[in-house]
Amino acid sequence: MKASRFLITTLKEAPADAEVASHRLMTRAGMIRKLAGGIYSYMPMGLRVIRKVEAIVREEMNRAGAIELLMPVIQPAELWQESGRWEKYGAELMRIKDRHDRDFIVQPTSEEVITDIARQEIRSYRQMPKNLYHIQTKFRDERRPRFGVMRGREFTMKDAYSFDRSPETALVSYQAMFDAYVRIFERMGLQFRAVAADTGAIGGSASHEFQVIADTGEDAIAYCADSGYAANVELAEALPLVAERAAPAQPFAKTPTPGKARCEDVAALLGLPLQQTVKSLVLAVDELEPLKDGADPDTPRRIVFTQVWLLLVRGDHELNEIKAGKVPGLAGFRFATEAEIVAHFGCTPGYLGPIGTTHPVKLVVDRTVANMSDFVCGANVVDHHFTGVNWGRDLPMPGEGGVTVADLRNVVDGDPSPDGRGRLSIQRGIEVGHVFYLGTKYSTAMNASFVDEDGKSKPIEMGCYGIGITRLPAAAIEQNHDEKGIVWPRPIAPFDLVITPLGYSRSQNVKAAADGLYDRLIQAGIDVILDDRDERPGAMFADWELIGVPLRVTVGERGLKEGQVELTVRRGMTTTQVPLDGAFDAVMEALKAC
Repeated sequence: MKASRFLITTLKEAPADAEVASHRLMTRAGMIRKLAGGIYSYMPMGLRVIRKVEAIVREEMNRAGAIELLMPVIQPAELWQESGRWEKYGAELMRIKDRHDRDFIVQPTSEEVITDIARQEIRSYRQMPKNLYHIQTKFRDERRPRFGVMRGREFTMKDAYSFDRSPETALVSYQAMFDAYVRIFERMGLQFRAVAADTGAIGGSASHEFQVIADTGEDAIAYCADSGYAANVELAEALPLVAERAAPAQPFAKTPTPGKARCEDVAALLGLPLQQTVKSLVLAVDELEPLKDGADPDTPRRIVFTQVWLLLVRGDHELNEIKAGKVPGLAGFRFATEAEIVAHFGCTPGYLGPIGTTHPVKLVVDRTVANMSDFVCGANVVDHHFTGVNWGRDLPMPGEGGVTVADLRNVVDGDPSPDGRGRLSIQRGIEVGHVFYLGTKYSTAMNASFVDEDGKSKPIEMGCYGIGITRLPAAAIEQNHDEKGIVWPRPIAPFDLVITPLGYSRSQNVKAAADGLYDRLIQAGIDVILDDRDERPGAMFADWELIGVPLRVTVGERGLKEGQVELTVRRGMTTTQVPLDGAFDAVMEALKAC
Protein backbone atom coordinates (compact mmCIF):
# COMPACT_ATOMS: atom_id res chain seq x y z
CA MET A 1 0.00 0.00 0.00
CA LYS A 2 1.23 3.48 -0.91
CA ALA A 3 0.17 6.25 1.45
CA SER A 4 -0.67 8.60 -1.45
CA ARG A 5 -3.40 6.17 -2.49
CA PHE A 6 -4.70 5.61 1.04
CA LEU A 7 -6.87 7.95 3.10
CA ILE A 8 -4.84 9.31 6.03
CA THR A 9 -6.79 11.96 7.95
CA THR A 10 -5.05 12.64 11.25
CA LEU A 11 -6.11 15.51 13.51
CA LYS A 12 -4.11 17.60 15.96
CA GLU A 13 -7.00 18.04 18.38
CA ALA A 14 -9.46 15.55 19.84
CA PRO A 15 -13.21 16.28 19.94
CA ALA A 16 -14.47 18.07 23.03
CA ASP A 17 -16.71 15.13 24.03
CA ALA A 18 -13.86 12.60 24.04
CA GLU A 19 -13.55 11.40 27.66
CA VAL A 20 -11.18 8.44 27.29
CA ALA A 21 -7.91 7.82 25.48
CA SER A 22 -9.36 5.45 22.88
CA HIS A 23 -12.01 7.96 21.79
CA ARG A 24 -9.44 10.76 21.53
CA LEU A 25 -6.84 8.70 19.72
CA MET A 26 -9.14 6.85 17.34
CA THR A 27 -10.58 10.19 16.23
CA ARG A 28 -7.21 11.93 15.96
CA ALA A 29 -5.68 8.97 14.11
CA GLY A 30 -8.46 9.10 11.50
CA MET A 31 -9.93 5.72 12.45
CA ILE A 32 -13.48 6.84 13.24
CA ARG A 33 -15.72 9.79 12.47
CA LYS A 34 -18.86 10.55 14.46
CA LEU A 35 -22.12 10.57 12.51
CA ALA A 36 -24.59 10.84 15.42
CA GLY A 37 -24.61 10.10 19.13
CA GLY A 38 -23.11 6.63 19.56
CA ILE A 39 -22.96 6.06 15.77
CA TYR A 40 -19.62 6.17 13.93
CA SER A 41 -18.22 5.70 10.44
CA TYR A 42 -15.16 3.45 10.46
CA MET A 43 -12.56 5.09 8.26
CA PRO A 44 -10.10 2.99 6.20
CA MET A 45 -7.42 3.00 8.92
CA GLY A 46 -9.87 1.87 11.59
CA LEU A 47 -11.53 -0.68 9.33
CA ARG A 48 -8.18 -2.38 8.74
CA VAL A 49 -7.94 -2.97 12.50
CA ILE A 50 -11.48 -4.33 12.64
CA ARG A 51 -10.83 -6.71 9.75
CA LYS A 52 -7.78 -8.09 11.53
CA VAL A 53 -9.80 -8.59 14.70
CA GLU A 54 -12.48 -10.38 12.68
CA ALA A 55 -9.90 -12.61 11.00
CA ILE A 56 -8.48 -13.83 14.30
CA VAL A 57 -11.97 -14.42 15.69
CA ARG A 58 -13.04 -16.36 12.59
CA GLU A 59 -9.92 -18.51 12.58
CA GLU A 60 -10.34 -19.52 16.22
CA MET A 61 -14.11 -20.03 15.95
CA ASN A 62 -13.60 -22.28 12.96
CA ARG A 63 -10.76 -24.08 14.75
CA ALA A 64 -13.17 -24.75 17.64
CA GLY A 65 -15.68 -26.33 15.26
CA ALA A 66 -18.15 -23.46 14.97
CA ILE A 67 -19.95 -22.88 11.65
CA GLU A 68 -20.49 -19.38 10.27
CA LEU A 69 -23.86 -18.13 9.03
CA LEU A 70 -25.41 -14.68 8.78
CA MET A 71 -28.62 -13.57 10.46
CA PRO A 72 -30.52 -10.37 9.61
CA VAL A 73 -30.24 -7.07 11.45
CA ILE A 74 -34.03 -6.57 11.38
CA GLN A 75 -36.06 -9.18 13.28
CA PRO A 76 -39.84 -9.66 13.60
CA ALA A 77 -41.38 -8.80 16.96
CA GLU A 78 -43.22 -12.12 17.10
CA LEU A 79 -40.04 -14.00 17.97
CA TRP A 80 -39.28 -11.60 20.83
CA GLN A 81 -42.86 -11.82 22.06
CA GLU A 82 -42.53 -15.61 22.01
CA SER A 83 -39.40 -15.54 24.16
CA GLY A 84 -40.89 -12.95 26.53
CA ARG A 85 -38.18 -10.36 25.90
CA TRP A 86 -40.42 -7.98 23.92
CA GLU A 87 -41.74 -6.79 27.27
CA LYS A 88 -38.66 -7.39 29.41
CA TYR A 89 -35.74 -6.05 27.39
CA GLY A 90 -36.42 -2.38 28.05
CA ALA A 91 -35.79 0.90 26.24
CA GLU A 92 -32.48 -0.24 24.70
CA LEU A 93 -34.50 -2.39 22.29
CA MET A 94 -35.11 -0.34 19.13
CA ARG A 95 -38.69 -1.12 18.08
CA ILE A 96 -39.79 -0.16 14.56
CA LYS A 97 -42.78 -0.71 12.26
CA ASP A 98 -42.87 -1.49 8.57
CA ARG A 99 -45.28 0.02 6.01
CA HIS A 100 -47.90 -2.55 6.98
CA ASP A 101 -47.73 -1.46 10.63
CA ARG A 102 -46.08 -4.74 11.66
CA ASP A 103 -43.67 -4.64 14.58
CA PHE A 104 -39.96 -5.34 14.11
CA ILE A 105 -36.80 -4.71 16.11
CA VAL A 106 -33.25 -3.69 15.20
CA GLN A 107 -31.35 -6.57 16.74
CA PRO A 108 -29.27 -6.04 19.87
CA THR A 109 -28.57 -9.79 19.92
CA SER A 110 -29.80 -12.92 18.14
CA GLU A 111 -31.00 -15.55 20.64
CA GLU A 112 -34.54 -15.56 19.24
CA VAL A 113 -33.54 -15.87 15.58
CA ILE A 114 -30.99 -18.62 16.18
CA THR A 115 -33.47 -20.55 18.33
CA ASP A 116 -36.01 -20.27 15.51
CA ILE A 117 -33.40 -21.69 13.11
CA ALA A 118 -32.59 -24.50 15.53
CA ARG A 119 -36.21 -25.56 15.99
CA GLN A 120 -36.61 -25.80 12.22
CA GLU A 121 -33.33 -27.52 11.42
CA ILE A 122 -32.42 -29.70 14.43
CA ARG A 123 -34.71 -32.69 14.89
CA SER A 124 -32.54 -35.45 16.32
CA TYR A 125 -29.81 -35.91 18.91
CA ARG A 126 -27.65 -37.16 16.02
CA GLN A 127 -27.45 -33.57 14.69
CA MET A 128 -25.75 -32.30 17.85
CA PRO A 129 -23.52 -30.84 19.10
CA LYS A 130 -23.65 -27.82 16.80
CA ASN A 131 -22.24 -24.33 17.14
CA LEU A 132 -23.38 -21.56 14.79
CA TYR A 133 -21.93 -18.05 14.73
CA HIS A 134 -22.07 -14.82 12.80
CA ILE A 135 -20.38 -11.42 12.78
CA GLN A 136 -23.06 -8.80 12.37
CA THR A 137 -24.16 -5.24 13.11
CA LYS A 138 -26.07 -4.72 16.36
CA PHE A 139 -27.97 -1.76 17.75
CA ARG A 140 -28.76 -0.93 21.37
CA ASP A 141 -30.43 2.39 22.06
CA GLU A 142 -28.13 3.43 24.90
CA ARG A 143 -29.56 6.22 26.99
CA ARG A 144 -26.16 7.89 27.21
CA PRO A 145 -23.73 6.65 24.57
CA ARG A 146 -20.20 7.59 25.56
CA PHE A 147 -16.52 6.74 25.30
CA GLY A 148 -16.59 6.64 21.50
CA VAL A 149 -17.01 3.11 20.15
CA MET A 150 -16.58 1.68 23.65
CA ARG A 151 -20.25 2.26 24.41
CA GLY A 152 -21.87 3.19 21.14
CA ARG A 153 -25.36 2.44 19.93
CA GLU A 154 -24.42 0.73 16.67
CA PHE A 155 -21.60 -1.81 16.84
CA THR A 156 -20.35 -5.07 15.37
CA MET A 157 -20.45 -8.25 17.40
CA LYS A 158 -19.55 -11.87 16.94
CA ASP A 159 -22.21 -13.99 18.56
CA ALA A 160 -22.17 -17.78 18.60
CA TYR A 161 -24.72 -20.29 19.86
CA SER A 162 -24.17 -23.92 20.81
CA PHE A 163 -26.82 -26.65 20.72
CA ASP A 164 -26.52 -29.85 22.76
CA ARG A 165 -28.60 -32.77 23.94
CA SER A 166 -27.73 -32.60 27.67
CA PRO A 167 -26.34 -30.24 30.31
CA GLU A 168 -23.17 -32.31 30.43
CA THR A 169 -22.45 -32.01 26.71
CA ALA A 170 -23.50 -28.34 26.77
CA LEU A 171 -20.79 -27.63 29.32
CA VAL A 172 -18.26 -29.33 27.02
CA SER A 173 -19.30 -26.88 24.30
CA TYR A 174 -19.07 -24.04 26.81
CA GLN A 175 -15.51 -25.02 27.71
CA ALA A 176 -14.55 -25.25 24.04
CA MET A 177 -15.71 -21.67 23.53
CA PHE A 178 -13.99 -20.52 26.73
CA ASP A 179 -10.73 -22.01 25.44
CA ALA A 180 -11.23 -20.43 22.01
CA TYR A 181 -11.69 -17.02 23.64
CA VAL A 182 -8.46 -17.43 25.58
CA ARG A 183 -6.66 -18.15 22.30
CA ILE A 184 -8.32 -15.19 20.57
CA PHE A 185 -7.26 -12.62 23.13
CA GLU A 186 -3.80 -14.11 23.53
CA ARG A 187 -3.29 -13.90 19.77
CA MET A 188 -4.30 -10.24 19.85
CA GLY A 189 -1.52 -9.53 22.33
CA LEU A 190 -3.87 -8.26 25.05
CA GLN A 191 -3.61 -8.49 28.82
CA PHE A 192 -6.95 -9.91 29.92
CA ARG A 193 -8.65 -11.83 32.67
CA ALA A 194 -11.58 -14.26 32.49
CA VAL A 195 -13.94 -13.58 35.38
CA ALA A 196 -17.13 -15.13 36.70
CA ALA A 197 -19.99 -12.77 35.85
CA ASP A 198 -23.68 -12.01 36.15
CA THR A 199 -25.84 -13.29 33.27
CA GLY A 200 -27.81 -10.02 32.94
CA ALA A 201 -30.53 -9.60 30.30
CA ILE A 202 -29.36 -12.63 28.28
CA GLY A 203 -30.27 -15.01 31.09
CA GLY A 204 -28.90 -18.44 31.90
CA SER A 205 -26.65 -19.83 34.62
CA ALA A 206 -22.87 -20.20 34.06
CA SER A 207 -21.25 -17.03 32.80
CA HIS A 208 -17.75 -15.63 32.30
CA GLU A 209 -16.65 -12.23 31.08
CA PHE A 210 -13.36 -11.64 29.33
CA GLN A 211 -11.97 -8.33 30.55
CA VAL A 212 -9.10 -6.39 28.99
CA ILE A 213 -7.18 -4.89 31.91
CA ALA A 214 -7.19 -1.07 31.76
CA ASP A 215 -7.37 1.68 34.37
CA THR A 216 -10.18 3.35 32.43
CA GLY A 217 -12.35 0.23 32.40
CA GLU A 218 -15.99 0.57 33.44
CA ASP A 219 -15.98 -2.77 35.24
CA ALA A 220 -14.33 -3.57 38.54
CA ILE A 221 -12.76 -7.03 38.80
CA ALA A 222 -12.06 -8.82 42.05
CA TYR A 223 -9.26 -11.37 41.88
CA CYS A 224 -7.05 -13.37 44.19
CA ALA A 225 -3.40 -13.55 43.13
CA ASP A 226 -2.85 -16.61 45.33
CA SER A 227 -5.61 -18.79 43.92
CA GLY A 228 -6.60 -17.55 40.47
CA TYR A 229 -10.13 -16.68 41.63
CA ALA A 230 -11.60 -13.85 39.54
CA ALA A 231 -15.10 -12.40 39.30
CA ASN A 232 -16.79 -9.20 38.31
CA VAL A 233 -17.45 -7.15 41.46
CA GLU A 234 -21.15 -7.40 40.56
CA LEU A 235 -20.93 -11.14 41.24
CA ALA A 236 -17.99 -11.61 43.63
CA GLU A 237 -19.18 -13.09 46.89
CA ALA A 238 -18.61 -10.87 49.93
CA LEU A 239 -17.88 -12.94 53.00
CA PRO A 240 -18.83 -11.53 56.43
CA LEU A 241 -16.00 -9.44 57.84
CA VAL A 242 -17.16 -10.03 61.40
CA ALA A 243 -16.72 -13.72 62.06
CA GLU A 244 -18.87 -13.95 65.18
CA ARG A 245 -21.31 -11.58 66.83
CA ALA A 246 -20.07 -10.31 70.20
CA ALA A 247 -22.33 -9.92 73.22
CA PRO A 248 -23.77 -6.41 73.79
CA ALA A 249 -21.34 -4.18 75.71
CA GLN A 250 -23.02 -0.77 75.35
CA PRO A 251 -26.40 0.60 76.41
CA PHE A 252 -28.92 1.39 73.72
CA ALA A 253 -29.28 5.18 73.43
CA LYS A 254 -30.79 7.86 71.24
CA THR A 255 -27.88 10.20 70.58
CA PRO A 256 -28.01 13.73 69.09
CA THR A 257 -26.07 14.05 65.81
CA PRO A 258 -27.01 17.56 64.62
CA GLY A 259 -26.44 18.07 60.91
CA LYS A 260 -24.64 14.74 60.52
CA ALA A 261 -26.53 12.73 57.93
CA ARG A 262 -23.59 10.75 56.43
CA CYS A 263 -22.06 7.76 58.19
CA GLU A 264 -18.59 9.30 57.84
CA ASP A 265 -19.72 12.47 59.63
CA VAL A 266 -21.56 10.58 62.35
CA ALA A 267 -18.51 8.39 63.04
CA ALA A 268 -16.26 11.46 63.25
CA LEU A 269 -18.66 13.26 65.62
CA LEU A 270 -18.96 10.28 67.94
CA GLY A 271 -15.27 9.37 67.76
CA LEU A 272 -16.05 5.89 66.43
CA PRO A 273 -14.62 3.91 63.52
CA LEU A 274 -16.74 4.09 60.38
CA GLN A 275 -16.97 0.30 60.53
CA GLN A 276 -19.23 0.63 63.59
CA THR A 277 -21.92 2.49 61.66
CA VAL A 278 -24.70 1.04 59.52
CA LYS A 279 -26.03 2.59 56.32
CA SER A 280 -29.75 2.44 55.45
CA LEU A 281 -31.00 2.19 51.86
CA VAL A 282 -34.69 2.25 51.03
CA LEU A 283 -35.97 0.39 47.97
CA ALA A 284 -39.44 -0.11 46.56
CA VAL A 285 -41.04 -2.78 44.40
CA ASP A 286 -44.18 -1.89 42.46
CA GLU A 287 -46.78 -4.50 41.66
CA LEU A 288 -48.39 -3.45 38.36
CA GLU A 289 -51.74 -4.42 36.92
CA PRO A 290 -51.37 -7.22 34.35
CA LEU A 291 -50.58 -6.29 30.76
CA LYS A 292 -53.50 -7.06 28.47
CA ASP A 293 -52.98 -9.53 25.63
CA GLY A 294 -51.45 -7.86 22.58
CA ALA A 295 -50.88 -4.55 24.38
CA ASP A 296 -47.80 -2.44 23.67
CA PRO A 297 -45.21 -3.20 26.41
CA ASP A 298 -44.67 0.55 26.82
CA THR A 299 -48.34 1.10 27.71
CA PRO A 300 -48.55 2.76 31.17
CA ARG A 301 -49.92 0.41 33.82
CA ARG A 302 -51.47 1.25 37.13
CA ILE A 303 -49.54 0.42 40.32
CA VAL A 304 -51.63 -1.99 42.36
CA PHE A 305 -49.35 -2.09 45.43
CA THR A 306 -45.89 -0.86 46.47
CA GLN A 307 -43.73 -2.77 48.94
CA VAL A 308 -41.02 -0.75 50.69
CA TRP A 309 -37.79 -2.47 51.74
CA LEU A 310 -34.96 -1.36 54.04
CA LEU A 311 -31.48 -2.71 53.30
CA LEU A 312 -28.61 -2.35 55.76
CA VAL A 313 -24.90 -2.38 54.88
CA ARG A 314 -21.91 -1.35 56.96
CA GLY A 315 -21.08 2.34 56.79
CA ASP A 316 -17.89 1.85 54.78
CA HIS A 317 -19.52 -0.50 52.26
CA GLU A 318 -21.55 0.10 49.08
CA LEU A 319 -24.75 -1.63 48.04
CA ASN A 320 -24.38 -4.06 45.14
CA GLU A 321 -27.55 -3.50 43.12
CA ILE A 322 -27.14 -6.74 41.14
CA LYS A 323 -27.04 -8.74 44.36
CA ALA A 324 -29.95 -6.76 45.81
CA GLY A 325 -32.05 -7.58 42.76
CA LYS A 326 -31.52 -11.31 43.43
CA VAL A 327 -33.02 -11.17 46.94
CA PRO A 328 -36.40 -12.92 46.72
CA GLY A 329 -39.05 -10.25 46.22
CA LEU A 330 -36.64 -7.51 45.13
CA ALA A 331 -36.51 -8.24 41.41
CA GLY A 332 -37.23 -5.06 39.45
CA PHE A 333 -36.73 -2.79 42.47
CA ARG A 334 -36.29 0.97 42.34
CA PHE A 335 -35.04 3.42 44.94
CA ALA A 336 -37.90 4.75 47.02
CA THR A 337 -39.08 8.34 46.60
CA GLU A 338 -38.68 10.85 49.42
CA ALA A 339 -42.46 10.86 49.91
CA GLU A 340 -42.46 7.06 50.33
CA ILE A 341 -39.55 7.30 52.76
CA VAL A 342 -41.26 9.93 54.92
CA ALA A 343 -44.50 7.92 54.91
CA HIS A 344 -42.77 4.76 56.14
CA PHE A 345 -40.07 6.18 58.41
CA GLY A 346 -41.51 9.50 59.53
CA CYS A 347 -38.21 11.13 58.61
CA THR A 348 -36.34 12.46 55.60
CA PRO A 349 -33.28 10.53 54.28
CA GLY A 350 -30.06 10.80 56.28
CA TYR A 351 -31.32 9.59 59.65
CA LEU A 352 -33.10 6.38 58.69
CA GLY A 353 -32.89 3.09 60.51
CA PRO A 354 -34.72 -0.16 61.24
CA ILE A 355 -36.07 0.80 64.68
CA GLY A 356 -39.37 2.66 65.07
CA THR A 357 -40.65 2.85 61.50
CA THR A 358 -44.13 4.37 61.15
CA HIS A 359 -45.21 1.67 58.67
CA PRO A 360 -43.93 -1.91 58.34
CA VAL A 361 -41.06 -2.44 55.89
CA LYS A 362 -39.24 -5.59 54.82
CA LEU A 363 -35.75 -5.69 56.32
CA VAL A 364 -32.70 -7.23 54.61
CA VAL A 365 -29.26 -7.01 56.22
CA ASP A 366 -25.84 -7.71 54.76
CA ARG A 367 -23.88 -10.66 56.16
CA THR A 368 -21.37 -8.41 57.90
CA VAL A 369 -24.11 -6.28 59.50
CA ALA A 370 -25.81 -9.45 60.74
CA ASN A 371 -22.73 -10.18 62.89
CA MET A 372 -22.19 -6.64 64.20
CA SER A 373 -22.85 -5.55 67.76
CA ASP A 374 -23.03 -2.15 69.50
CA PHE A 375 -23.51 -0.46 66.13
CA VAL A 376 -24.85 2.95 65.16
CA CYS A 377 -27.86 3.51 62.88
CA GLY A 378 -30.40 6.23 62.14
CA ALA A 379 -33.12 6.87 64.72
CA ASN A 380 -35.79 7.96 62.22
CA VAL A 381 -35.63 11.40 63.81
CA VAL A 382 -33.79 14.30 62.18
CA ASP A 383 -30.41 15.03 63.84
CA HIS A 384 -30.45 11.79 65.87
CA HIS A 385 -28.94 8.31 65.67
CA PHE A 386 -29.24 5.24 67.85
CA THR A 387 -25.97 4.04 69.42
CA GLY A 388 -25.24 0.72 71.08
CA VAL A 389 -27.70 -1.14 68.85
CA ASN A 390 -27.67 -4.93 69.16
CA TRP A 391 -29.45 -7.81 67.50
CA GLY A 392 -31.67 -9.87 69.78
CA ARG A 393 -31.99 -7.05 72.31
CA ASP A 394 -33.00 -3.99 70.26
CA LEU A 395 -33.88 -5.76 67.00
CA PRO A 396 -35.00 -9.29 66.09
CA MET A 397 -32.19 -11.72 65.45
CA PRO A 398 -31.05 -11.89 61.81
CA GLY A 399 -32.79 -14.79 60.12
CA GLU A 400 -35.68 -14.50 62.56
CA GLY A 401 -38.58 -12.13 63.02
CA GLY A 402 -38.71 -11.14 59.35
CA VAL A 403 -35.03 -10.10 59.17
CA THR A 404 -33.46 -11.56 56.00
CA VAL A 405 -29.69 -11.99 55.75
CA ALA A 406 -28.10 -11.73 52.28
CA ASP A 407 -24.88 -10.83 50.52
CA LEU A 408 -25.68 -7.21 49.62
CA ARG A 409 -22.38 -5.39 49.26
CA ASN A 410 -19.53 -4.91 46.82
CA VAL A 411 -16.32 -6.62 47.79
CA VAL A 412 -13.41 -4.28 48.51
CA ASP A 413 -9.64 -4.57 48.25
CA GLY A 414 -8.30 -6.81 51.02
CA ASP A 415 -11.51 -8.82 51.55
CA PRO A 416 -11.01 -12.56 52.05
CA SER A 417 -11.26 -14.49 48.79
CA PRO A 418 -14.46 -16.57 48.58
CA ASP A 419 -12.38 -19.67 47.90
CA GLY A 420 -10.58 -19.23 51.23
CA ARG A 421 -7.13 -19.07 49.64
CA GLY A 422 -6.00 -15.48 50.05
CA ARG A 423 -7.13 -11.87 49.81
CA LEU A 424 -8.93 -10.06 47.03
CA SER A 425 -7.48 -7.25 44.95
CA ILE A 426 -9.51 -4.94 42.72
CA GLN A 427 -8.56 -3.84 39.21
CA ARG A 428 -10.44 -2.20 36.35
CA GLY A 429 -11.34 -3.94 33.12
CA ILE A 430 -13.18 -3.48 29.84
CA GLU A 431 -15.53 -6.30 28.87
CA VAL A 432 -14.74 -7.53 25.36
CA GLY A 433 -16.23 -11.03 25.46
CA HIS A 434 -18.87 -12.96 27.35
CA VAL A 435 -19.78 -16.66 27.42
CA PHE A 436 -23.09 -17.94 28.83
CA TYR A 437 -24.55 -21.34 29.46
CA LEU A 438 -28.22 -20.68 28.72
CA GLY A 439 -29.64 -24.11 29.40
CA THR A 440 -33.19 -24.38 28.02
CA LYS A 441 -34.27 -20.78 28.70
CA TYR A 442 -34.95 -20.02 25.03
CA SER A 443 -35.57 -23.51 23.69
CA THR A 444 -38.35 -24.09 26.21
CA ALA A 445 -39.97 -20.69 25.61
CA MET A 446 -39.80 -21.16 21.83
CA ASN A 447 -40.37 -24.92 21.66
CA ALA A 448 -37.02 -25.83 20.16
CA SER A 449 -36.87 -29.56 20.86
CA PHE A 450 -35.29 -32.74 19.52
CA VAL A 451 -35.94 -36.44 19.70
CA ASP A 452 -33.39 -38.11 21.96
CA GLU A 453 -32.00 -41.64 21.75
CA ASP A 454 -34.84 -42.94 23.94
CA GLY A 455 -37.42 -41.59 21.48
CA LYS A 456 -38.57 -38.80 23.80
CA SER A 457 -38.79 -35.12 22.87
CA LYS A 458 -36.54 -32.83 24.92
CA PRO A 459 -35.64 -29.13 24.83
CA ILE A 460 -32.27 -28.28 23.28
CA GLU A 461 -29.54 -27.18 25.67
CA MET A 462 -28.01 -23.89 24.51
CA GLY A 463 -24.96 -21.72 25.08
CA CYS A 464 -24.33 -18.15 23.95
CA TYR A 465 -20.92 -16.57 23.24
CA GLY A 466 -20.29 -12.94 22.28
CA ILE A 467 -17.26 -10.82 21.36
CA GLY A 468 -17.41 -7.06 20.82
CA ILE A 469 -15.59 -6.74 17.49
CA THR A 470 -15.69 -2.95 17.29
CA ARG A 471 -15.13 -2.53 21.03
CA LEU A 472 -11.90 -4.54 20.94
CA PRO A 473 -9.79 -1.89 19.14
CA ALA A 474 -10.85 0.71 21.72
CA ALA A 475 -10.06 -1.65 24.60
CA ALA A 476 -6.66 -2.43 23.06
CA ILE A 477 -5.88 1.29 22.82
CA GLU A 478 -6.85 1.90 26.46
CA GLN A 479 -4.23 -0.70 27.34
CA ASN A 480 -1.67 0.31 24.72
CA HIS A 481 -0.97 4.03 24.28
CA ASP A 482 1.48 6.72 25.35
CA GLU A 483 1.83 10.49 25.07
CA LYS A 484 2.51 10.23 21.32
CA GLY A 485 -0.48 8.09 20.42
CA ILE A 486 -1.54 4.48 19.95
CA VAL A 487 0.86 1.55 20.45
CA TRP A 488 -0.80 -1.35 18.64
CA PRO A 489 0.05 -5.00 19.28
CA ARG A 490 1.15 -6.18 15.83
CA PRO A 491 -1.65 -8.78 15.28
CA ILE A 492 -4.33 -6.07 15.18
CA ALA A 493 -2.33 -3.06 13.96
CA PRO A 494 -3.60 -1.38 10.77
CA PHE A 495 -0.19 -2.09 9.21
CA ASP A 496 2.74 -4.17 10.42
CA LEU A 497 5.28 -1.65 9.22
CA VAL A 498 5.62 1.80 7.68
CA ILE A 499 8.51 2.90 5.48
CA THR A 500 9.13 6.64 5.82
CA PRO A 501 11.46 7.87 3.03
CA LEU A 502 12.86 11.39 3.49
CA GLY A 503 12.65 13.23 0.17
CA TYR A 504 11.01 10.37 -1.75
CA SER A 505 10.32 12.47 -4.87
CA ARG A 506 13.58 14.43 -4.69
CA SER A 507 16.19 11.69 -4.24
CA GLN A 508 16.51 8.80 -6.66
CA ASN A 509 18.66 6.93 -4.13
CA VAL A 510 16.03 7.27 -1.40
CA LYS A 511 13.23 6.24 -3.77
CA ALA A 512 15.14 3.22 -5.04
CA ALA A 513 16.06 2.02 -1.55
CA ALA A 514 12.55 2.53 -0.17
CA ASP A 515 10.86 0.88 -3.16
CA GLY A 516 13.28 -2.04 -3.09
CA LEU A 517 12.65 -2.79 0.57
CA TYR A 518 8.90 -2.27 0.11
CA ASP A 519 8.76 -4.76 -2.79
CA ARG A 520 10.65 -7.44 -0.83
CA LEU A 521 8.37 -7.04 2.18
CA ILE A 522 5.23 -7.23 0.04
CA GLN A 523 6.53 -10.43 -1.55
CA ALA A 524 7.16 -11.84 1.95
CA GLY A 525 3.52 -11.20 2.89
CA ILE A 526 4.23 -8.31 5.27
CA ASP A 527 1.43 -5.76 5.63
CA VAL A 528 3.51 -2.68 4.84
CA ILE A 529 2.67 0.88 3.84
CA LEU A 530 5.15 3.20 2.12
CA ASP A 531 4.62 6.87 2.95
CA ASP A 532 5.26 8.53 -0.42
CA ARG A 533 3.38 11.75 0.47
CA ASP A 534 6.55 13.89 0.74
CA GLU A 535 5.44 15.29 4.09
CA ARG A 536 7.95 17.05 6.33
CA PRO A 537 9.81 14.44 8.43
CA GLY A 538 8.40 15.74 11.70
CA ALA A 539 4.80 15.69 10.45
CA MET A 540 5.24 12.26 8.86
CA PHE A 541 6.75 10.75 12.03
CA ALA A 542 4.04 12.33 14.18
CA ASP A 543 1.30 10.80 12.01
CA TRP A 544 2.69 7.28 12.30
CA GLU A 545 3.43 7.59 16.01
CA LEU A 546 -0.18 8.71 16.51
CA ILE A 547 -1.54 5.88 14.34
CA GLY A 548 0.67 3.44 16.23
CA VAL A 549 2.14 1.19 13.53
CA PRO A 550 4.48 -1.20 15.40
CA LEU A 551 7.62 -0.69 13.29
CA ARG A 552 9.02 2.16 11.21
CA VAL A 553 11.90 2.11 8.72
CA THR A 554 13.28 5.54 7.85
CA VAL A 555 15.25 5.88 4.63
CA GLY A 556 17.20 9.12 4.17
CA GLU A 557 19.98 10.45 1.95
CA ARG A 558 22.32 10.99 4.90
CA GLY A 559 21.92 7.42 6.18
CA LEU A 560 22.26 5.93 2.72
CA LYS A 561 25.64 7.61 2.30
CA GLU A 562 26.76 5.41 5.19
CA GLY A 563 24.83 2.42 3.84
CA GLN A 564 22.30 2.48 6.67
CA VAL A 565 18.60 2.95 7.43
CA GLU A 566 16.86 3.61 10.76
CA LEU A 567 14.64 1.03 12.43
CA THR A 568 12.24 2.42 15.10
CA VAL A 569 10.09 0.19 17.33
CA ARG A 570 6.93 2.08 18.28
CA ARG A 571 6.62 0.48 21.73
CA GLY A 572 9.28 2.31 23.70
CA MET A 573 10.39 4.37 20.68
CA THR A 574 13.77 2.65 20.40
CA THR A 575 15.76 3.43 17.25
CA THR A 576 18.70 1.49 15.81
CA GLN A 577 20.80 1.86 12.68
CA VAL A 578 20.90 -1.20 10.43
CA PRO A 579 22.77 -1.78 7.15
CA LEU A 580 20.65 -1.24 4.06
CA ASP A 581 21.66 -4.63 2.67
CA GLY A 582 20.52 -6.26 5.92
CA ALA A 583 17.39 -4.16 6.41
CA PHE A 584 15.00 -6.86 5.21
CA ASP A 585 16.33 -9.46 7.66
CA ALA A 586 16.43 -6.87 10.48
CA VAL A 587 12.80 -5.94 9.82
CA MET A 588 11.66 -9.57 9.78
CA GLU A 589 13.44 -10.21 13.06
CA ALA A 590 12.07 -7.03 14.70
CA LEU A 591 8.50 -7.87 13.65
CA LYS A 592 8.68 -11.12 15.61
CA ALA A 593 8.95 -9.12 18.83
CA CYS A 594 6.16 -6.64 18.01
